[in-house]
Amino acid sequence: MTAMRVSVITDDPTSPSVAPRLPTVPVAATTIAAVHTALPPHRYAQDDLTELIGDLCLAPGADRALLRRLHASTGVRARHLALPIETYAGLGDFGRSNDAWIAAGLDLGEEAVTGALREAGLEPADVDLLMCNSVTGVATPSLDARLVGRLGLRPDVKRLPVFGLGCVAGAAGLARLHDYLRGHPGDTAVLLTVELCSLTLQRRDDSRANLVAGALFGDGAAALVARGRAAAGRDGSGPTVIATRSHLYPGTGHLMGWDIGAAGFRVVIDAGIPRIVREHLGRPLRAFLAEHGLTTDDIGAWVCHPGGPKVLSAVTDVLGLPDDALDSARRSLAAVGNMSSASVLHVLQSHRGSARPEPGTWGLLMAMGPGFCSEFVLLRW
Repeated sequence: MTAMRVSVITDDPTSPSVAPRLPTVPVAATTIAAVHTALPPHRYAQDDLTELIGDLCLAPGADRALLRRLHASTGVRARHLALPIETYAGLGDFGRSNDAWIAAGLDLGEEAVTGALREAGLEPADVDLLMCNSVTGVATPSLDARLVGRLGLRPDVKRLPVFGLGCVAGAAGLARLHDYLRGHPGDTAVLLTVELCSLTLQRRDDSRANLVAGALFGDGAAALVARGRAAAGRDGSGPTVIATRSHLYPGTGHLMGWDIGAAGFRVVIDAGIPRIVREHLGRPLRAFLAEHGLTTDDIGAWVCHPGGPKVLSAVTDVLGLPDDALDSARRSLAAVGNMSSASVLHVLQSHRGSARPEPGTWGLLMAMGPGFCSEFVLLRW
């Protein structure tokens, strides 16, 4: 009888019986075939928006010093708005704002998905799952249901509308697509994020949170096409999803979200978010990488949601990253502002084409949002 040899695993890295952990060899499970961002046609320089947003949010004659400081400190140079800025004062109530969200969101969603499918070399009939994330409006039937006919998707396409994830939804949506495709390896899935943040701006609300939102957030949509390992075709330009990790931080639910009332979605953004990032982000992220034999030094492409200058600085500091590691996020923030869930996909899009990392490069796509929570997606080009 042949004896069975058993390998003993210990958590003690100093034990001589433990071989050094090596980076995981990626097995193709989910390939990101395309990413496409759609932006509204109404583009404004940040300097031009400052006083116009002040007219919306502040009472006549109110001191605008804080407003101007916030607009100057966000790192935003320009933003796109769902509507011309002069029309916002006439929206009146939440119903009209939400109607505008549906109309503009459908147009942008159609543009984003159509562009992503075209870049992936696919037809609408190839799509097996459509996941739609948004936190800036509500609709039943949901946006995805309304888009099926407009896009020419199959009547039997699976749909998953998601609400409540906020800024983390771009990363979390990709992670859940990966979960789905592991079980359906022959399928093609599309993630659509539509965020029209300007339509949630509260008129005559001089709270710091509302003024921060008015200085930081922009509007846009983004779509990502992902394919399972058995799906035919691959353009070779997109990365593979290796693993994902979700993490909630207990006792932080009050930091970010909405207070929902008669006027619609009133933003909650706590000034303590950068501190929470510094105190809590590093440990779970390093543990996630360590499970795959990696450290932050092994990551060659950081795809980070551009939450704002202070959040990006906190991420850089707590992870000990080079000063330029999050430059793609800073460029996105400058060009279009923080588009909530669509932003991390906008950043990912910047890593394609001529800016594509070298084959074999490890990447980490990450975002944070209401909960307070974070989502990590390990990538390999």
